[in-house]
Amino acid sequence: MSHEDIDHHVRIYMRVFAALVVLTIVTVGVSYLHLAPGPALALGLTIALIKGSLVACYFMHLISEKKMLLWVMAISLVFFFFELLIPMVTEGNNLHMGA
Repeated sequence: MSHEDIDHHVRIYMRVFAALVVLTIVTVGVSYLHLAPGPALALGLTIALIKGSLVACYFMHLISEKKMLLWVMAISLVFFFFELLIPMVTEGNNLHMGA
């Protein structure tokens, strides 16, 4: 890697770090707004999603792993919905066992 490449990467890391600091300040500022629980949760999770995405993409270098990342996310999504469906399918069985 050349010196210019390293400088370019360091500048990107510094911008991401600055964005994380700003988003952390925004998170603290939002906590003082005393929003209703629903909007507060939605806003907090949105900010956390953005911060987590920045960390995963740049500090974990996942931004260059697009094809593999899409497959992992798709498989995770399938398993997530499968996990959500398990209680719905098995709930009827639990009602008869206790009686």
